[in-house]
Amino acid sequence: MRALTWHGKHDVRVDTVPDPEIVNPRDAIIEVTSTAICGSDLHLYDGVIPGMLSGDILGHEFMGRVVDVGSKSTLKKGQRVVVPFTISCGSCFFCKNTQFSACDNTNPVEKQDITEALYGHSVSSLFGYSHLTGGYPGGQAEYVRVPFSDVGPIVIPDGLEDDDVLFLSDILPTGWQGAENADIKEGDTVAVWGCGPVGLFAVQSALAMGAARVIAIDEYPNRLALAKKLGAEVIDFKQTNVLEALTEMSGGFGPDAVIDAVGMESHGFAPDTVMDNIKQNVGMGADSAHALREAIMCVRKGGTVSIPGVYGGMLDKFPLGALMEKGVQVRSGQTHVQRYLPDLLRRIGEGELDTQYMISHRLPLEQAVEGYKNFRWNQNDWTKVVLKPGTQLN
Repeated sequence: MRALTWHGKHDVRVDTVPDPEIVNPRDAIIEVTSTAICGSDLHLYDGVIPGMLSGDILGHEFMGRVVDVGSKSTLKKGQRVVVPFTISCGSCFFCKNTQFSACDNTNPVEKQDITEALYGHSVSSLFGYSHLTGGYPGGQAEYVRVPFSDVGPIVIPDGLEDDDVLFLSDILPTGWQGAENADIKEGDTVAVWGCGPVGLFAVQSALAMGAARVIAIDEYPNRLALAKKLGAEVIDFKQTNVLEALTEMSGGFGPDAVIDAVGMESHGFAPDTVMDNIKQNVGMGADSAHALREAIMCVRKGGTVSIPGVYGGMLDKFPLGALMEKGVQVRSGQTHVQRYLPDLLRRIGEGELDTQYMISHRLPLEQAVEGYKNFRWNQNDWTKVVLKPGTQLN
C-alpha cells in the first residue's frame, strides 16, 4: 500500500509499505477514505517531538471503511467509522473513568520506561506519532490496523459525508474538551490563543457552552476572519499588546477563562520566545511556551487556564508566581475522544455544529508532501488539509 512516512526534520515521503494485517482478535483493518494533517503532525515535521524512527507512518486523524476484523472486534465489514487518535483498552482504571487518553494498557511495555522517565507515568498510545506514545502506524495511508477496535471507532450513519465527521477523530473533540476544561459559565468572557483548527473549534465550542464573549488571538488574517465568522472578537498579536487589549476589553479584570490552543511551537516577539526557539532549533528539549505564559498573565484572578495545545518537554521562565498569586486553576491533557463522540456526532447530524468550513484544501495522498509544506509554511491560506487516499482530485 501507499503511505506517508517520516524520514527526519521536514522530510516526509509517500512510500510503498507492507499492508497491515490482523495481529490481535480485537483488531480491525480500515480502508482509509479520508485523513487530515493536524497541527500536532507539524511538531513531528519540525523534529521537536523525540522518539520518531525513519519510515514511521504518520497520521492520527482518519476514517474509512472496515475491510477486515478480528474475532473479538465489534465492527462489521463494510461499516464506515471514524477512529479516535487515542488508542484505549476500555477496561483499565482510567478507561472505566472515561479518561481514555490516560489508558494504562495500550503503550507497549518496552516503550514505557522512556515515558515514565519523562512524565512520571506511562502514557496512552496514539496513532502515527512518536514511539513515546506507542509507535503505532498512522492513518495517512491507504489502510491501517486499528487495535482495540471494539473500544475506539464510532460507526457513521448514512447521510453524513466524510467531511462532516472526519474531525471527530481529534480536533473537534479536542476543541470541545478545551472549552469544557475552561469551566465556562453562562456569560463568561473567554480568550483563545491560536486560530488553527483546534482553536477555531474551541471558539465554536465555547460559544455553544454559553460564553457571552469569545476573543480569538492569532496573526493570520484568514484564520482571524474565520474566528470572526464564528462569532468571536479578534486580536492580531502582531498589531496589539494582548495583555493591554484583553484587560481593556474585560473592564480591567481579564478573561474569566483562557484556552491555549497553540502549544509547544508558539511564536511572538518577546525575548522569551526568541530564546525558546533557539533552544528548540539546537535540540535542547525546551518547548516554546509564549502563548501559555501570556495566557496565564492575562487571565483574571481566580480564573481558569485550559491547555489543549500539545507540549512535550520542559518550560523556561514559567510564570508560576502569577499562577499561584492569582489563584488560577489549570486543566490540560490529551483528549478523551471516546467520551465525546456520541454527543458530537448527534450535534453534527442535527446541524448544531458545522465542520466543513474548516477545510481549505483536499488532496490525494500522493500530494501529501505538498500538503505538509503548505500547512507548515502558508498557514494563512492552508487552514486545514484533508487527504483522500485512492482518489484523484483536481
